[in-house]
Amino acid sequence: MRQLFAIALAVCLWFGFAAPAKADYYANLTPCGQNAAFVKRAKAATTPQAKARFENYSTLLCGEEGLPHLITDGNLSHLAEFTIPSLAFLYIAGWIGWAGRSYLQAIKKGDSPEESEIIINVPLAVKCSLGGAAWPAAALAEFSSGKLLAKESEITVSPR
Repeated sequence: MRQLFAIALAVCLWFGFAAPAKADYYANLTPCGQNAAFVKRAKAATTPQAKARFENYSTLLCGEEGLPHLITDGNLSHLAEFTIPSLAFLYIAGWIGWAGRSYLQAIKKGDSPEESEIIINVPLAVKCSLGGAAWPAAALAEFSSGKLLAKESEITVSPR
């Protein structure tokens, strides 16, 4: 009886969901260079940096308010708007994390690791930070060798 109920529930859920509606994603967006509100904002820019920024944004798509919108739908023509900055963020965050991990592993071998967490060993921290730039390759190498992940015997499990 339970199996029959599970099958009936799965069938109802499978056929019960409506297909996603297909809409024109960019129907209310216009190129910023042709958007009246954006052009008005661009004319109000006074500094050379602001003018350059508006010039760069003029190729993006703007809404009625004249502000550029990020398009993150996987369309390759909008790749530079979101994907490239996202990958740069992930690389930099990984770099920082790998540098911190390397520093903690290095001070663990010293005389007073607790003190080295409070009072930073600057030469060692700089060395770890510079080495962290190659974190994708280092992570792959450690994963391949089995040093990246803890052994199952080292992982504690709380009693239930």
